[in-house]
Amino acid sequence: MLDIRFMRENPEKVLAAMAVLGASDAPVKEALALDERRRAILTQVESLRAERNAGSKQIGQLMRAGRRDEGQALQARLGQIGDEIRALDEELAQVEAALQDAMLNIPNLPHPSVPIGKDESENVVVRTEGTPRRFDFEPKPHWELGTALDIIDFDRGVKLSGTRFYLLKGAGAALQRGLIAWMLDLHIQEHGYTEIYPPYMVKSEILVGTGNLPKFADNLYHDAEEDLWWIPTAEVPVTNMYRDEILDGDRLPIYHVAYTACFRREKMSAGRDVRGIKRGHQFDKVEMVKFVRPEHSMDELMKLIDNAADVCRRLGIPHRVVQMCTGDLSFVAAVKYDIEMWAPGCQEWLEVSSCSNFMDFQARRANIRYRPAPGARPEYVHTLNGSGLALPRVLIAVLETYQEADGSITVPEVLRPYMGGMTQIRA
Repeated sequence: MLDIRFMRENPEKVLAAMAVLGASDAPVKEALALDERRRAILTQVESLRAERNAGSKQIGQLMRAGRRDEGQALQARLGQIGDEIRALDEELAQVEAALQDAMLNIPNLPHPSVPIGKDESENVVVRTEGTPRRFDFEPKPHWELGTALDIIDFDRGVKLSGTRFYLLKGAGAALQRGLIAWMLDLHIQEHGYTEIYPPYMVKSEILVGTGNLPKFADNLYHDAEEDLWWIPTAEVPVTNMYRDEILDGDRLPIYHVAYTACFRREKMSAGRDVRGIKRGHQFDKVEMVKFVRPEHSMDELMKLIDNAADVCRRLGIPHRVVQMCTGDLSFVAAVKYDIEMWAPGCQEWLEVSSCSNFMDFQARRANIRYRPAPGARPEYVHTLNGSGLALPRVLIAVLETYQEADGSITVPEVLRPYMGGMTQIRA
């Protein structure tokens, strides 16, 4: 959520930002009008209450002075004031609810470092690391490799749950499990994160805190009876761990990492990404979340990107870092970088991590603050998150990069201790 005071003082800047974000329909003007009406009501109510307080003192004086008619007239006026205040209080509640709704539907402002661009075609490749493997045979896509090795079962996944579901079997399941365990250990033991195991279902206000609700309700799975939502990412529960809290500034930065299943309604264009396991309604992800002081948040973003890229390096898979332009920023991010792995069978770069700095946008929605020093006024923290990394795309890149001419898969060295010493996946 944006700072209403900033919006009030800089309306043209906010509107210009919405234009470059492609969000000209964001209710900025509506929010400012509602804010103006809210402040006018508060001024009216304050004035009426002052009049009522003064009148209450005068009534006794008038009665004691024998000025009964004036006292009764004043009494009638005080009753009228009470009715006016009640009416204004009712209007205020409606205005504040409308203002809150408008504010929740306004995206974050882009950081000055974000390149201006209309859509993903104008994103900027910041750097590329690693050299794609040269094959002396035609590399196969993972859907052919997985089927031939009997480690991915598409038909039974569809039989159980419908399109966009699949089964991992045997070494395929072990490979995914090994990736998750290894990535967690890397971030905990070498990058300084504390592991969290959060609930996979959360209350509505938790999704409001991270910016998923109300705008993206159609992309989420919801249990109406209990009013619980399946999480689209571990970012949601982990960020909200400190909801409505004031943290001791000495505790910052806080680094958390969590593995969860994730659930999203994938709404794909016809004919796009229809093969394989690239997109699904359920997937696994290791997520990194940071809570930091505002003055350190951009440096912390660079560290976050490096933590995610370190996974790619240690797996020996070429990857690149891409900065999102204004037209491809998420609703909540002030600045965002994607990390993409090269998949030689699919012949494409696969996004395996999005690393974002939300500045104070999520913290305002979830009311997460910190005290910079003892006795100091609380301020909003800055929150960041990034995948570290997301499956199944890492699995795709591993299968396709480490395939051999006979259809087998060489297990990357870093994963072998997590797979019982297995070095090769064969049919």
